[in-house]
Amino acid sequence: MNRVIIMGRLTRDPEVRYTPTQKVVCQFTVAVDRPFLNQEGQREADFIPVVVWGKAAELCGNSLAKGHRILVEGRLQIRSYDGKDGNRHWVTEIIANNVEFVERKADSANRHIAPAGDVGAAPRSGAAKSDMSGLGTNVPFDEEVPF
Repeated sequence: MNRVIIMGRLTRDPEVRYTPTQKVVCQFTVAVDRPFLNQEGQREADFIPVVVWGKAAELCGNSLAKGHRILVEGRLQIRSYDGKDGNRHWVTEIIANNVEFVERKADSANRHIAPAGDVGAAPRSGAAKSDMSGLGTNVPFDEEVPF
């Protein structure tokens, strides 16, 4: 099973583009706090790239901005490509099948912006549903890998 769930804040505004076959794709990076402090007593974060396809990509591009807190469910993908420098580069990213907008940076309480996700996703268990019931509803989601 390849399933990843993260919650964090966008590090910059999402980038929306179209493939040569006119499929919409949205890319952004989520800063996820680590659950412990470093030796200096500071909290560190991991910066995780996320890719969203189709209608959900359009919604993310139109509704998200730097600092927004989101929950992302998807799968981990590791791919490689040959760069202009002639070297092989490796990329690890989450291919999202569900994105839930939790709050804007300035909001003190959870705020629903514009939910996006996979209507075909399996329902959550009762305990998980009660913890996340206010995070949003799902809309159709398309995915196409560009290679």
